[in-house]
Amino acid sequence: MDLWRDFSHTIGDTPLSQPLEDALTAHDLSQALTGISGILVAPFDASDAFDAPKLKPIVERTVDAGVHILVANGNTGEFYGLTVEEAEAFVRAAAEHIAGRVPLLAGIGKSIKDACRLAKTSAEAGASALMIHQPPDPFVSPRGIVEYVKRVREAGDGLPVVLYLRNDAIGTRAIAELCSLAGVVGVKWATPNPLRLSEAIAASPEATVWVGGLAEVWAPAFYAVGARGFTSGLINVWPERSVAIHKALEASDYDAARKLIVGMQAFEEIRAEEMNGTNVTGVKAALAMMGHDCGRTRPPSAWPLTDAQSSKLRAFLERENLLDTMSGAA
Repeated sequence: MDLWRDFSHTIGDTPLSQPLEDALTAHDLSQALTGISGILVAPFDASDAFDAPKLKPIVERTVDAGVHILVANGNTGEFYGLTVEEAEAFVRAAAEHIAGRVPLLAGIGKSIKDACRLAKTSAEAGASALMIHQPPDPFVSPRGIVEYVKRVREAGDGLPVVLYLRNDAIGTRAIAELCSLAGVVGVKWATPNPLRLSEAIAASPEATVWVGGLAEVWAPAFYAVGARGFTSGLINVWPERSVAIHKALEASDYDAARKLIVGMQAFEEIRAEEMNGTNVTGVKAALAMMGHDCGRTRPPSAWPLTDAQSSKLRAFLERENLLDTMSGAA
């Protein structure tokens, strides 16, 4: 059951018109997007097969901690390392475990036919919105992305769309055009360019929600130019710290936010090594040290951590009293 959809269906006993229903759903989602978008890991078993039950303890911890939105098939979920069938299993499992308690964003990407198939599956599973990965095709064009987004949304039963931009080279004009498409409610901005973000915000529809897409470390800089909320892979390991950082930023207490970020920076430094190739490796290695082994990452991600990286990670988890905190997780 998707409570976000059910809420928007009726008020009391009075059915809503479709435009009003869509407006209420978009409003609720837009508000949630200003919170934390937690990017779930994709758990694998010892045979490197997707292991849906291992997702449940992570979902429970993040929801209990107050994370606002969860994302299946994001980059911390090794989206580009999954088959389409695994990505479908991921979004179904996430929807089942979340059970409507918070919105679920379903990551969508790959070839246009695969993306449309995954959008359809995500809508049927009960996703609240589609998060469309920026196509990494070497011959991508701005107008081609527009057509891609239109076709994906249509396949996804008209669900709201959040754009995930990792490359701002398409230009402010193209970004504004994408934000003007029907159904687009937000953008996860994942380029380290606050000035270009400010330009895009000014050029795009006022109702667009701009989310910091480079996690906690970049959140203060993005907040300063108008973004709200942020994505987070830390939530798999330490959701309480992510929530504390968000509360500080929402209160405009940048000094407190910076101190909280410094306290988890060792974790992010490990994830940023090897050309960012240990990003998910650090998360999965931490989970294993905490007692909840979610398997190895898949190539071309690095696995395992080096001895030096592993020692630094263990010291961080020990300092923050996180070691073995998930032992016995179902």
